[in-house]
Amino acid sequence: MTEDNAVAPGTEEPPRPASLRRNTLVMASGTFVSRALGFVRNAMLAGAIGVNTIAANAYDVANKIPNALYAVIAAGVLNAVLVPQIVRAFRRPDGKRTVDRLVTLGVFGSLGLTAVLTLAAPVFVALYTQDWSAEQRQLAVGFAFWVIPQLFFYSLYTILGQVLNAREQFGPYMWAPVLNNIVSIVGLAVYLVAYGGYLADDAFVAGAEFGGWGPTQIAILAGTATLGIAAQSLILIWPLMRGGYRWKPVWTGPKGELRGVTSVAGWALGAVLLDQVGVIMATRIASSANAGGADVDIAGNAAYFNAMMLYLVPHSLVTVSLVTALATPMARHAAAKDTDALRETTVRGMRIVTVFSLWSTAVLFALAPAIVRIALPVQPNAEVMSVAYVLMGLSLGAVPLALLSVFKRVFFALEDGRAVFYIQIPVTVAWLAGMILAQDLLAREWWTAGVALTLSLSNVVGVALRAAGVRRRIGGLDGRRTASVMLRATLGAVVTGLVGWSLLRFIPAPDPDDRMGSLLVAFGALAVLIPLMGFVYWLLLRLLRVPEAGELFAPLTRRLKRTVR
Repeated sequence: MTEDNAVAPGTEEPPRPASLRRNTLVMASGTFVSRALGFVRNAMLAGAIGVNTIAANAYDVANKIPNALYAVIAAGVLNAVLVPQIVRAFRRPDGKRTVDRLVTLGVFGSLGLTAVLTLAAPVFVALYTQDWSAEQRQLAVGFAFWVIPQLFFYSLYTILGQVLNAREQFGPYMWAPVLNNIVSIVGLAVYLVAYGGYLADDAFVAGAEFGGWGPTQIAILAGTATLGIAAQSLILIWPLMRGGYRWKPVWTGPKGELRGVTSVAGWALGAVLLDQVGVIMATRIASSANAGGADVDIAGNAAYFNAMMLYLVPHSLVTVSLVTALATPMARHAAAKDTDALRETTVRGMRIVTVFSLWSTAVLFALAPAIVRIALPVQPNAEVMSVAYVLMGLSLGAVPLALLSVFKRVFFALEDGRAVFYIQIPVTVAWLAGMILAQDLLAREWWTAGVALTLSLSNVVGVALRAAGVRRRIGGLDGRRTASVMLRATLGAVVTGLVGWSLLRFIPAPDPDDRMGSLLVAFGALAVLIPLMGFVYWLLLRLLRVPEAGELFAPLTRRLKRTVR
């Protein structure tokens, strides 16, 4: 053991590193169950308030506020600093005290900020909306007062989860959202029993206070959503204690102890705030596309949300799980100044996420109508197609999004938040320019799909700039071989997508009067075409000699071999 890798006497040492594949599989399985329940929850929510309706768009704007704030504070700042700092802290004799201080400042800082931001709910609703009536904004504010407190619990979930991740206890962090979805499903079931679905009663009355919605109705729909996030965060206390970590509030420490934290966090905060400028513009454009909620075939901000949730399913299942598992060894290699190991880990992660994300792009683009029909089983076909077009635009950005995640983790492992901030500037500018251009050139019914497509294109700019920055910092990315793998995998994905799209044409057109029949047809199509596209893609990768094909599908092929035996 070298001096860099030694652990000082009395230091609480994290568990021995597990394999990347095992950690990814544990996290992916939790995410899979959570996403499956999330499908049920979103379908019930759409059944309760619709998709391209006034109430649905109002709820989406309210729910976007804590999610945007979470992206800024928790996902942006906390993720940027916690794992690298905690890994470094556990290597020092007083490491636990430093971790306790990080947790203390994070928890109580988030609590105070959440209280202030909840009071500012009307300001946020006005910021995110455009061309809305007073009643619709009032309804959104009513929802927002109930859902903005989610920010505190999101932050708590992130803080406790990153302590677990730094200790390589990956499972609880990824399985906790399952509890959130269960609580939310129960709350939506109560709502549907009490008030029925939107097809029976749109529950919005123009000119009435809160659009005719009662306080109990708002509380059940939005309050149970917040209760689910609270359960998701608090459940992490148990595995932390079982793993040997018990938090003690610590407010002070040696001078300069958190200098690295504040520096990286400040730049990370700036980068995420820039990204949120784009999110605000995207929401305003989408909210104005169908401001009155009269045309179910025009996608609004709620349609964009539903498409985004579907788009993120494969990303969350594999890419996020893999990148989360990579974050700890990246931080360890950076702390030990082992540039070769950091470069090897980065290149490996790039190749695997690219190979997988290309397949997910092919599936999402080719099968979008059937996928959305499954996710929104009671919606009219026109509403389904409006979401499907948005999903197709988003799907083209799966590979750039995956690579951005890998590169960001490298910068944070190196405690270089400044590069992430400066690179985000042209990315945000490209997205804003693209959205404005799309709004000027496209008909209103295509505005939201235009927002999705320009997001994908702007992420390409981010990948090019972040790749250049990472290449300089770690001495290269094995460019020739990496590019060769990506080009061959792209060819395989294009052929796979054409196969899926062509076969979907043989599926009978949905009957507008038979939604259950359309749902069963879509389910049958996906049950056949998704595995088939997986096999076709794997076969093409093998023929094209893409080495990552074996690693990507190894868990599945081993399980099939055991089943055959």
